[in-house]
Amino acid sequence: MKLTIDGYSTALFSTWYFIEELGLLLDAGDGVTSNLLGKSLKVKNVFVSHADRDHLGGLLQFNQLVGGRKPNIYYPKDAGSFQFLETFTSQFDPHTKGTQWIPLEDDQTVNIKTNYKVTCFENKHIVVPNQLKSLSFKVLETKNKLKNEFKSLLPKDLVALKKEKGEDYIKEEISKTILTYSGDTPVFDYAKYDNSEILIHEATFLTKEELESGNDKNKHSSLEEVMEMVANIKVDKLILGHFSSRYYMNEIDEAIKKYTKHFNIKIPVYRIPIGKTQRDILNGKTIN
Repeated sequence: MKLTIDGYSTALFSTWYFIEELGLLLDAGDGVTSNLLGKSLKVKNVFVSHADRDHLGGLLQFNQLVGGRKPNIYYPKDAGSFQFLETFTSQFDPHTKGTQWIPLEDDQTVNIKTNYKVTCFENKHIVVPNQLKSLSFKVLETKNKLKNEFKSLLPKDLVALKKEKGEDYIKEEISKTILTYSGDTPVFDYAKYDNSEILIHEATFLTKEELESGNDKNKHSSLEEVMEMVANIKVDKLILGHFSSRYYMNEIDEAIKKYTKHFNIKIPVYRIPIGKTQRDILNGKTIN
């Protein structure tokens, strides 16, 4: 499936990504509905990576606009801010009571559409012992395939076996990762992002040195680390966002070009400009 992805992502201010074909919103920072306008009504499922304001600040307006259509809002199970938002919005905007606010466990999988699922995994952005506060997300495309041991059977024998044992007996579900979204997180486990057709990853800082000199209690990534990871895993397309507004866009673009060359990256690399919404990201120009 060809994906149309709109997004906005500037560190501290707002982050959100909308995948139109799937009715899927990843994070819901300020301005998401004023940017999407009528497209907001296409959103069926919202997955929020964590409870920082720049990732959930647009939920009140979104829910006021779309709540009557009963969307699902998913969030890390121990991020208590969402329970307060649910209580507040149900009283302030009574028509939104149909919205489902759903806590997620680590490694939980949610069906969002026929043949499409979202699975989550804990990242290292917010680390609190014995609590799940921040998540990353994978979008999986699935299909049922005949098990290898039955491929040599005649059609009539397959029909008989299916009638006797059921379709689940003769088929197995296979899946591929069509998109991975990091949310906010340091680079910590390459395998989590491997084999993604599209990777959307934060790159708050440009270099490892800048990242290490920061004193943020919540952990982030540097562009340098992300590009090094991408060079060592299989990703078909890379979207970079969540850059700090301390940088000029020409600095960011030059750094992307530098690391693309240094790490010998051959895939298309896109980036979200600071302070601007990017429409149909994958149909735009690459930086490299």
